[in-house]
Amino acid sequence: MNFLNEVAERYPVAISFASGRPTEALFDIQSWLALLPEYVIYHAERSGRSTAETYALLAQYGRTNGLINELIAKQIGCDHSINCTPAQIIVTSGCQEAINILVASLCDGPTDVIMVRDPCYIGITGAAKLNHVDLVPFLCDDVEQLPDALYDSVKRARLAGKRPRVLYLVPDFDNPTGSVLSRQAREAVIEFCSKEGIFILEDNPYGLFRYEGENVPAMYALDRLGTVIFLGTYSKTLCPTLRIGYAVVPDGLSRQSGIGVTLLDRLSQIKSFGTVNTSQITQAIVGAVLLREGCSLHRIVGKGIALYRHQRDIMLANLVHAFNGLEDHVKWNAPAGGFFLCVELPFDFGRDEVARCAEQFGVLVMPLSFFSFGTHQRRRVRLAFSYASEEKIADGIARFAAYVRYRLINERNTSMSS
Repeated sequence: MNFLNEVAERYPVAISFASGRPTEALFDIQSWLALLPEYVIYHAERSGRSTAETYALLAQYGRTNGLINELIAKQIGCDHSINCTPAQIIVTSGCQEAINILVASLCDGPTDVIMVRDPCYIGITGAAKLNHVDLVPFLCDDVEQLPDALYDSVKRARLAGKRPRVLYLVPDFDNPTGSVLSRQAREAVIEFCSKEGIFILEDNPYGLFRYEGENVPAMYALDRLGTVIFLGTYSKTLCPTLRIGYAVVPDGLSRQSGIGVTLLDRLSQIKSFGTVNTSQITQAIVGAVLLREGCSLHRIVGKGIALYRHQRDIMLANLVHAFNGLEDHVKWNAPAGGFFLCVELPFDFGRDEVARCAEQFGVLVMPLSFFSFGTHQRRRVRLAFSYASEEKIADGIARFAAYVRYRLINERNTSMSS
């Protein structure tokens, strides 16, 4: 990520498809800030405090596990069919903190490892590195083969003396591939991980952003065995600056873990040593929005679905147009939701190609090799359609296609001269 940021700074006029940011066109900060008194009144009535005391409370240090847990529980019940109590939730400073403290809490043995699909979101890579925990990647180009790929990888890890402790997944519109895990595959993975004593971290930043097809239930909602921990965030559905994420821990999970104290107590302790508590002001803003929306984000997200679907369709249409005649050489997927699609190229695309493409053609894309542990993703790139405008998508895809055609012509000439 540092490398991409450096390239973006070096070529600021380059059109970027590298960042999976939500579009600023959907932010409604002024309205959300204006709702804050509604949360203050709500909290004051429930706590028996005055509104002045409640404002003072929001400005103070707060409860480590969170302030708006009850409203979050209602929202994920409405929007994800997840049945939980407020006490099962810990509110974090963004979902990245939730990932980090869960890795620190669950992987406390010298042989503990985290199972990840290759390629995978770099946030889990960073959390594992920070906590000195090894990752065990497994290849799975066909997402429906994920259960079998996981079984084989767990077996090999155990034979190597490792203890698979955590499985990290983004089952809905995966970052970076955009793929969706079917219900059948989800249920198979849950059953297997429960038997093997592996905790599943279900990261769900994009689950509400489905553009067509039927929703697949969250793994947490399918789990009857107490092995799935649900991770959520308001960074994509509202806006990133609020930095409100959360983890939902199923009842009884800590008793299976054998760590001596409840898992939520341990998460709370680790968080208290790091961020102490999540900002109560930003929690209150999220809480106020949830109150106004009846604890469902479907109306707000509906605006995003319409816009992101349109931007995805614009990108797909421009890919068809820009790569006309190269269908045998360049291929891409058409994700049913999320923020990303992937393009497969007829040549390797890595760090040097990123810089050259930005410098000479004015477009910045993300190599999938940055998400991978081997070389098998070296010819694929991720394009984010969530942030760029319609005009920049058209211009950027044309620039990227010009780079690809330039490369193919050069390689053809080099081959002929040799």
